[in-house]
Formats: sequence, C-alpha cells, structure tokens
Amino acid sequence: MPRRFLGAMSRKFAPEQYDLLPTDPSLRGNAGYGSLRSRRWSWRSITHALRQRLTLRRLLISSSLIPVFAVVAILCQGIPPSYNDIRHFERRLPQHDLALSSNERPRYLRFPGHLWGHGLNNILQETILMSYLAYMSNLSFVFEDYTWSHTPLPYTVYDFALRPARIPLNAIISGPTAGGPMSNTAPRAVSAEFWEHVCADKEKRYVISSEDAPNDADGNVIIDWWTEHLIASHHPCIEIDSSAHDLFDRFLFGGPRVLTLWDSLATSPILTDFTWSPLVQSAVTRNFALLQPESPKDLYDVSSPVTLPGLVAVHLRRGDYKRHCPNLAKWGAEYMGFNQHPSLPDRFDPQPYKNDSSILEDYYLEHCLPTIDQVVIRLRELRREHPHLRRVYVLSNDWAWWLDALKEALEEDGWDDLTSSLDIQLDAEQYYVAMAVDMAIAEKADVFVGNGFSSLSSNVVMLRMAKGMEANSNRFL
Repeated sequence: MPRRFLGAMSRKFAPEQYDLLPTDPSLRGNAGYGSLRSRRWSWRSITHALRQRLTLRRLLISSSLIPVFAVVAILCQGIPPSYNDIRHFERRLPQHDLALSSNERPRYLRFPGHLWGHGLNNILQETILMSYLAYMSNLSFVFEDYTWSHTPLPYTVYDFALRPARIPLNAIISGPTAGGPMSNTAPRAVSAEFWEHVCADKEKRYVISSEDAPNDADGNVIIDWWTEHLIASHHPCIEIDSSAHDLFDRFLFGGPRVLTLWDSLATSPILTDFTWSPLVQSAVTRNFALLQPESPKDLYDVSSPVTLPGLVAVHLRRGDYKRHCPNLAKWGAEYMGFNQHPSLPDRFDPQPYKNDSSILEDYYLEHCLPTIDQVVIRLRELRREHPHLRRVYVLSNDWAWWLDALKEALEEDGWDDLTSSLDIQLDAEQYYVAMAVDMAIAEKADVFVGNGFSSLSSNVVMLRMAKGMEANSNRFL
C-alpha cells in the first residue's frame, strides 16, 4: 500500500509507541492503558485511514492529473524529427522549377485515393505499380508522403509515443518513383505539393473513374486498360477516382495475377533505377561493423547485387501475426503474388491438409509463425545447401527475450553470429524508417529467407530478382 496513505498509521502503530502494561493485574484495563489488541493493525483501521485520506476532492484532483501524466509520459519518449531538410530537397528537384513554361511541362497523373494509415510495404507495393502505370503512359507520376494520419498536426500518437504523421517519400526511397532521374527520357515524378501549384485550377483536372476498370483481371490486362485510357486523354492534370474500387487491391498483390506484369516491370526504370534513400543507406553504412562486409566501401555501391557475403537474412514477423497467421489458415490464403514466381524454389501447398483443420493450421503456422526450433531446423537445411553461410540477420518485431533465445539456439547449432533489428544503431531520423533499413540489409544478403505471406518479404524478393540475383537465393520459411 502506498506509503503516503500509511505514513500516519505507521507512526501511530509503530511498535515503539506501545504503552507498557502494568505488572499489577488490577491496573490492567484502566482507561489510561490501551490494550495490546486495540493497538494492533486491522482491516477496519486501514479502511478508516483510507476513507480519511481518499476524499472525493482528492480523487477528482488525482483523476484530472491522469491526462497530464499521460502527456508527460508520451513527451518523454521524444519528439520525432520534422524531415524539413528532405522536404527542402524535394522542393528543389529540377522538375519542380515553376519558371518552366506550360509547354515545357509534362502531363501529370495523381492518385488521390492512395493508401494511407497502413504499413510501409502495403503502401510501397501500391506506389511502385502506380508509378509504373504513369511511366507506361508517359505521364509524370505525382508521389505522396508516406502518410500515417491525416491529422493537421505534424505528429500523431501510436504505441503510447509520438510518431510523424507524414514522412516525405525521399526519406525512404530514391529513384524514379520518388522523383529521381530515369535511364530514359520519360518525365520525372513530381511531389503532391508541386501538383497543388501547377494544377491549382480544378478546371484543369480531368478525373477518370475506376468504376469500369477490370480490377479483377490479370495485372497486365489492368495496366493495358489504364494505359489506353490515359494516353487517349490530353489533359495536363489527370486524377484517378478510385472510390468505386482500388486500381491495385490486396487481391492482386496477394495472388498470382500480378505475375503477368513481372517481365515488363522488372526491366522498367521503376525497378532497375530503384534505390533506397540516402538516409536509409547511411544507416546501413553506419552499422558496417555489425554487418561485416568484405570491404566497408562495398556498402556505398548501391548497384552491387551482394555486399554481405556469408549472411542469411531471415524475416520473422511476430506481434500481430500471432492472430493473423491462424486466420490465414481459415481463409485458405496463398503466398503473396511475387513470392509465387515460378523460378523460386520453395512452394506453399496446403492442399494435402485441407480435410483436417488442426493439421492445416499447424502447416500454416510452420511457414507463417515458426517456433524457435522450426527456425533452427530451417536454417540448418539452408546451410547444407549453401555451406558458406555462417551469420544470421533477423528482421523482426518480436521482444528482445525471444530474439535472445533464438540467438542462443542458433549459436548452439553452429552459427557464428546472430544480429537483429534491435542491434542496429539508428539516429532519430533513421529510427522512423527502420523497416526500410532492415529491407536494405536483406536485399544485400547472400540468402534471404522470407515470410511468404508478408508484403515486406514480397518487396524484398521483388527487388532482389530485379537486380538479377539468383532465384535460389530467395527462400521461405
């Protein structure tokens, strides 16, 4: 019980305060001498003291202070960075020169109904396909901030801490999708802020609805339909109204229909010129001692397919996946679309277990939420296939105690070293793009072991394959 409630009681009933009982039995029980029984603590005395202390006024005052304490606790976690330097960089991109005449400007394509409030990789896979569609239509893609909340404030609260409500895209990626140059003469992407200047006159904006688009068709059919309609339009500012249905929904990314786009997408500047942002790359370089490249300078070469020899990167998604993975079994979910590429060696086939729900769920959990023993066995199998592997990097959102137990188990199984997302040293700006830092490391590993149901793993596999890395270097749990 709090000391402030019992302070007076402890003084009143302290052993040294007891009166000595008289030796003459006739004097015992006199009013001047309190009995030992009356001096002892009792629930009645404690309750009485609490009633005296806990008045309604004090309770109201204490309750009113709770929001104050909550705000102080949140602020103690730190104020996120503003990324104003990166926003300034975006504003100074050459295609944002307002001095250009309207005849020199390309036509622009914006997607106001883009995803927001989702994880980075759900948004990234959509953004890449949107910029690819703009490229195929010879339009300038309008890129957006990575948006977690539409609050007018710069920050929002998540997990009892502040986080940026919006992060500029160039804090996460570089390349054509974020306004970087392409290897051909296609128009460069522009920011949403710039769009609001050049397309401020709403009469200039031409809206195309997604209502009639074949969103349940193969990926190449969807792109061809949109390309035809976009090329036919001669308006300077084009918006896509996706209120009827998304252009590229989760069913496209979550199934094999997206694979019909692969050959064209993989050879387009959208992927061949894709790079992680300098901020992300600086975080990777900063942690060279943990990552142990053959030469630290290799980390500066973003075009190099492999700079981390002997490293296997493993994506172990936990947290919300403890609820999500059993649901995948109920839904009969497949691997994400790019994780079903026919050149990849590992296949997911739940068909033999369809008649037994408990065995079926175990099969899903083994590939979606494996135990430590299952991870150890899987990596042991891959080490037999790739004997040069000796170190493990774990991309994970699990608790430190679980990762420590995994590390101990892998070291007992003969691995030289294990590091994880928790070991990477990041500054304040790098902290909020930490997932991209993990992905950049995974992209550089000799072998990547992904979670086939994850958009993060799907994007890493996509980027590795676009770089021409061997299909056998992309595996799954």
